[in-house]
Amino acid sequence: MNGQNPQNPQEKPWDQRLQEAGAQIEQELRRVVNYIDTEVVPDVRRHGSTALRAAAEQLQKLAQHMDDNQPPKTGGPAGS
Repeated sequence: MNGQNPQNPQEKPWDQRLQEAGAQIEQELRRVVNYIDTEVVPDVRRHGSTALRAAAEQLQKLAQHMDDNQPPKTGGPAGS
């Protein structure tokens, strides 16, 4: 058996179709990697520092809120 469909002798053998599918997948992966490199990474680099600054500001506010709502400390040892 040569891998061709006896119903349709024009159909490509399965191993050839598999190789072609693999080549198409490889080509699409290259396109995705190129898109990430040219579009996504530069945008993340441009806006990443802004996002970090905003996160730092929110963390500062949270820390201040936690400090403001701390119960008063007692002078004695714990449990006495």
